[in-house]
Amino acid sequence: MTRYTHGQHPSVTDSYRWRNAANSAAYALAEMTPGRSLLDIGCGPGTITADLAARVAPGRVVALDSSAEAVDLARATAEREGVEGVEFRVGDVHDLDLPDASFDVVHAHQVLQHVADPVRALSEMRRVTAPGGVVAACDSDYSGMYWYPRAPELDAWMDLYQRVARHNGGEPDAGRRMVAWARAAGFTDVTYVAEAWSHSSPERRAWWGGMWSRRILESDLARQALAEGHATREELERISAGWAAWSEAPEGVFVVPRGAILCRV
Repeated sequence: MTRYTHGQHPSVTDSYRWRNAANSAAYALAEMTPGRSLLDIGCGPGTITADLAARVAPGRVVALDSSAEAVDLARATAEREGVEGVEFRVGDVHDLDLPDASFDVVHAHQVLQHVADPVRALSEMRRVTAPGGVVAACDSDYSGMYWYPRAPELDAWMDLYQRVARHNGGEPDAGRRMVAWARAAGFTDVTYVAEAWSHSSPERRAWWGGMWSRRILESDLARQALAEGHATREELERISAGWAAWSEAPEGVFVVPRGAILCRV
């Protein structure tokens, strides 16, 4: 079993609210047409779900997450944005409590990097997708991330995150493995799309660096790192200060590469 590295601390869930269909699922938007049924796996606080639900309306939409807290946040997002007709569920992507061939589109954003068995997860996603449908999944790739100026504190952050995520049973370099996992899950028609988030404008840099300077001290990642001996409090404080300093560098850039797959059934 895996443990979700980031947890549900507000420094995490608040940052996810930036995500929407345009900036996080652009590769799959052509599949989100009115009337198609959609299963959104790993819905988190629901901002992507709400956007996708509006695109496929009046199609059936089910939003699922392994965290009951996340499902509650997603339900609240839908209510706040006036999105109706979405069914919210707590569930496990490795063992979906859903019938075979029950959705036209199955979508998973930033999920496979955190699960115990990505191939089994994709196999389940394939099982519940109807013939002619598509599985759309996208994950970032931590080792492919790059930033400037270089800083030993951010190098330490990357090393720490890799160690904690792998200790939790995840694969932080998921983006490059998506096609291999999909083919192992039985898909033969797989299209790979490379995407990227850039947190390099002054506004994005301040937001991204400020968020991580807080998250490295307050989130589940911090608690796990301390409890399991991956880092000391002093090391976390140095990483936090490094993020704050990077966010103020006028020449600063940070890019998150993301690997996406469209798997036809």
